[in-house]
Amino acid sequence: MESIDEVVLNFSEENLFLLNISLGFIMLGVAINLTPEDFGRVIKAPKSALAGMLSQFFVLPLLTFLLVLALQPKPSLALGMMLVAACPGGNISNFMSSMAKANTALSISLTAISSLFAIIMTPLNLTIWASMYEPTAVILNEVSLDFWKLLKTITMLLLIPITLGMLLRRYKPAIAERLHPIMHYSSILIFAAIVFMAFSANFDLFLTYIHMVVFLVLIHNAVALTCGFQIGSLFKLKMEDKRTLAIETGIQNSGLGLLLIFAFFDGLGGMAIVAAWWGIWHILSGLSLAWFWSRRSVLATSRI
Repeated sequence: MESIDEVVLNFSEENLFLLNISLGFIMLGVAINLTPEDFGRVIKAPKSALAGMLSQFFVLPLLTFLLVLALQPKPSLALGMMLVAACPGGNISNFMSSMAKANTALSISLTAISSLFAIIMTPLNLTIWASMYEPTAVILNEVSLDFWKLLKTITMLLLIPITLGMLLRRYKPAIAERLHPIMHYSSILIFAAIVFMAFSANFDLFLTYIHMVVFLVLIHNAVALTCGFQIGSLFKLKMEDKRTLAIETGIQNSGLGLLLIFAFFDGLGGMAIVAAWWGIWHILSGLSLAWFWSRRSVLATSRI
């Protein structure tokens, strides 16, 4: 059996094109619900947003690096973990925050802001942390990762659909209102389709190597969820805001991660399997946590 660091996943040009279109549609669905009030809310009450950005773009990448040092996974798996940690929050986090009786307005604002910050922070975090760990630094050197090309790609994937979505909301609010529920729920199905495409084209490889990834992703995701909640506690936020930070930090845009893996790392097996399995697992863990919190809120209300 080949080493997972030598395996390359198959993904056709047509599927890569569909992946680009799908991710753009997902980000358009996020942006179409944004209003100036969402950003104004952050300016008026910046503490929660600051805590969320700190958790996502500084603490989680640091904790991921320490987790890699502690567990010493295969280099391609470690690089996959670092890339996932460098991605912004996922689009389904808003749905989970609503289900968890968290601060949905804060979740929407954080998803938008993190997606914009990711244009700079995703390539920066990946380059910094992967360069500091010798096994992953070797992979970066082998693929000759171009920071500016990566920055340009992420700008096109995130900034353009977000800008279009906000312009539609600003100048055609009636159309945006009609489209939002359709795009909000269909984006979840689209994300599932993205992961399915990656799995279906490489099913045998996934079965061969998935046992190496399950534990890593479980621990990594638990660290991310705990990180968000504890940062909220450190900032003395309300329970609703702490729940939102946990979900925003634990639900990462692994669809973006997959696209970058196929575009810049030629579908490197360990990276792709980590991102794809994270895409499945964070839905299960996020929905389970949201259900648990929703039940606690119902029970707390019933006692009053």
